[in-house]
Amino acid sequence: MIKLINPNTILLLLIGPLIIVTSCKEPPNEASENPKRSISQPKSDSLRPVTKLTSEFKDYWYNGEAEITSYKLEQARYGEIRKGTAVLIFVTEDFLPKAQVKADNYSDNNIPILKLNATKNFNTGLYPYSIMQSTFYPVVNNQHALKISASVQEWCGQVYTQLNNRDKFEIQSHSYFQGEADEKFQLEKTWTENEIWTKLRLDPKSLPTGNIKMIPSLEYLRLKHENFKTYDATARLDKDTYTLTYSDLNRTLKINFNPNFPFDIMGWEERFLSGYGDTASVLTTKASKLETLKSDYWTKNNNSDLNLRKTLKLQ
Repeated sequence: MIKLINPNTILLLLIGPLIIVTSCKEPPNEASENPKRSISQPKSDSLRPVTKLTSEFKDYWYNGEAEITSYKLEQARYGEIRKGTAVLIFVTEDFLPKAQVKADNYSDNNIPILKLNATKNFNTGLYPYSIMQSTFYPVVNNQHALKISASVQEWCGQVYTQLNNRDKFEIQSHSYFQGEADEKFQLEKTWTENEIWTKLRLDPKSLPTGNIKMIPSLEYLRLKHENFKTYDATARLDKDTYTLTYSDLNRTLKINFNPNFPFDIMGWEERFLSGYGDTASVLTTKASKLETLKSDYWTKNNNSDLNLRKTLKLQ
């Protein structure tokens, strides 16, 4: 039920008792030992929540498990295609609005989110790349991601970027590259490519379309050393495909998904200029689904649990 108190106050979306997922905690505390408790009520700073949380949604996303999907990855890097793996981990959590981190304990002030941890692992010749992006997105689906972060590790060094959604987008970035180093700045709020993946899982029909303003993925901006800013983009939604085109970047992202709930992501293609100088060419990164596993993976940390990686075809 949505109750409008007055035009200047916050809307509350009452979703009733749900199951909180508490992940990646060591050592376990009261929150992780008692996951079957009510999570906080979603709050809105917009006029009307977009997505209604159905019983189907609650049964799938609030059952004490995360959704883990593995993908065969063909990653364009330095003008060549590299073979690797990608994993998307979606899980619901409570989020602290002020500190902007996962909440350990229940509170009415917490914000229920759908979190995505997206990882990539591939080799460029001798040395490996490890990439991870995290997006924290409110399940009410009526505002931008509350926080986005990205890290890239390879043998030359590492890069970390974080976006916090406060009065404006607050960005801090750290890099071993000259000219990037340590940066802090702000941007006006707009669509972010990172939040598209979680917004799609909530309701594909809520995705922005047409001529829009968007901040490309943090991964792309750091790997390509592009300016961290808002770019013009064209977005198109078909039955089972969402396409973003950035003409200024000569880049297109196409996400293929199941048009039926839970709107799982089947794969994606990212076409852009790869390499430098005369050896640069337009290549296409591709990811195709391998397996999906629902699991409270944060409890599966014994050697006896290694077989689950075989289930995901990661070994």
